[in-house]
Amino acid sequence: MKNLMILAAAICMMVAFSSCKKDYTCSCTVAGTTILVEYEGVKKGDAEDACSAAEATYKLGDPEATCTL
Repeated sequence: MKNLMILAAAICMMVAFSSCKKDYTCSCTVAGTTILVEYEGVKKGDAEDACSAAEATYKLGDPEATCTL
């Protein structure tokens, strides 16, 4: 039973210290051209926010611009 508790504690520590940060690519199509923007070592929500901000910026020059993560 004691070994099981130690194993469970070790697994919990590994999960707690693992990072959920990854690399993401935002693909934007502007005036028929594809632009790739890399986000390295970020959380998914942060990458989504940055990709949305890039889309808003590109839409200033081309209202048909789109970006997807």
